Amino acid sequence: MINFNQLRVFYHAAKYQNFTTAAKKLFITQPAVTAQLKLLEEFCGLKLFKRKGRKTYLTDEGKTLYSYARQIFEYEKEIEHVIDDMKELKRGVLRLGTTKTYARYFMPFLMTSFHESYSNIKINLDEGSSLDMIRSLLDLRNEVAIIAKAEDNPDVCFIPFSQEELVVILAPDHHLTQKKIISFRELGEEPIIMKEVGSGTRRLVNELFSVNNCEPDILMETSNTEFIKQLVQRGEGVSFLVREAVALELGEGKLASVPLEGGKIVLDVSIAYLKNQHLSRPAQAFLDILKKLSPEDMTPQGIGTLMAKMLARRK
Repeated sequence: MINFNQLRVFYHAAKYQNFTTAAKKLFITQPAVTAQLKLLEEFCGLKLFKRKGRKTYLTDEGKTLYSYARQIFEYEKEIEHVIDDMKELKRGVLRLGTTKTYARYFMPFLMTSFHESYSNIKINLDEGSSLDMIRSLLDLRNEVAIIAKAEDNPDVCFIPFSQEELVVILAPDHHLTQKKIISFRELGEEPIIMKEVGSGTRRLVNELFSVNNCEPDILMETSNTEFIKQLVQRGEGVSFLVREAVALELGEGKLASVPLEGGKIVLDVSIAYLKNQHLSRPAQAFLDILKKLSPEDMTPQGIGTLMAKMLARRK
């Protein structure tokens, strides 16, 4: 196998066609250059240099070898630049996971904010249920996720990030809209269009029905928030969604909501990443941006508040 150090000495000697200059560039002595070149010639079984007077020239074999050595060491320089770029966050990949609701209503603002600081970092955004995204961390498909805490896992670190209000949504002409407040028992008598198993919303709603000693009548389950809204508008059933996801429809009167007995329902959303896994520089930079959204206390707040903060910082 060719000795890479000998090849490096040859490259510099051939480039400058001067052993003294090569020695200076390599920070070694001229005799060391001569010795390394002799060993390389012995290994190759070829004469790579010839002399005429005090000048050094490449042989034809030396010229051929130099053409390849030059490509190697020019590529080495390129590799060094790539490494520097990755260290300085001028190159890299950010692998994120989040829920479909956050992907639609919050992540575009966050991605814009991140790219203002790190414009050359490629972002791979993965969407799915909170449980799916926890598994994506464990499978090393993603490094950071913004999700509801769908399950406890000793290998995953959860940092409180926001609290989203869950609201009951109904068709505007639904009979329950005539009430000032509704109970879970009343909801238990209605067909419910439920978020998919594995979502933080599904887990929380199931827990609330259980606490209130009643069972939900599940007509359908889906991960598609827009599909849920359309079905509810058509009177197919009622559902639970994050307020921010239905704010427009509620404001336009396309959907209705009635307060629940017992007060507001709050879904805790967290920043999640593996406890004992080193974060890449892009992932750490992204995490730092998330933390700066609430630098004083990291008290949870809703998507709307977080977006308002981000927009204010950009002005």
